[in-house]
Amino acid sequence: MSAADSGARTVILVGFMGAGKSSVGLALSRKLDWPFEDLDERIEAQEHLSIEQIFQQSGEAAFRQIEHAALRSLIRDLGVSPKVVAVGGGAFVQANNAALLEEVGFPAVFLDAPVEELFRRCQEQQLKRPLRRNLKEFHRLYEARRPCYLKAALRIETSGKDVEKVAAEAIRSLGLR
Repeated sequence: MSAADSGARTVILVGFMGAGKSSVGLALSRKLDWPFEDLDERIEAQEHLSIEQIFQQSGEAAFRQIEHAALRSLIRDLGVSPKVVAVGGGAFVQANNAALLEEVGFPAVFLDAPVEELFRRCQEQQLKRPLRRNLKEFHRLYEARRPCYLKAALRIETSGKDVEKVAAEAIRSLGLR
């Protein structure tokens, strides 16, 4: 059975900063031959600003409104074509986004790893992340968000695994091959 025949039209990758949502999303996209989209990249293209600039200029509440509108737009644009989508670390934590994803029936896959490893990955990537501060604050935010992430249809531990292995595990667990 092909991925398209399995019933899943879209897979949503969720998780904390550094979990590998974009990297795993690209690998999953290649393996399934489905397009990949990063919701944060859609927002940046639409707003002509980086996520960090939106946070600085408008604040987190305004960003969350923009993020929800972008998620609605992405879902509306999907049609019948399957897609792999990575959403920002706070997107799935927002009740309106989680409800929207549940309503359309797309399985959410929670990519998880120990918080210290997530922090290290973020440091190595040297990407601007508005909510990554010091390890103590990072840990506090992770612990606050984790119960929401655990509501995803599937949790995959990414620690010590390369992205190809994580993508293969997602495909197998979701019955896409």
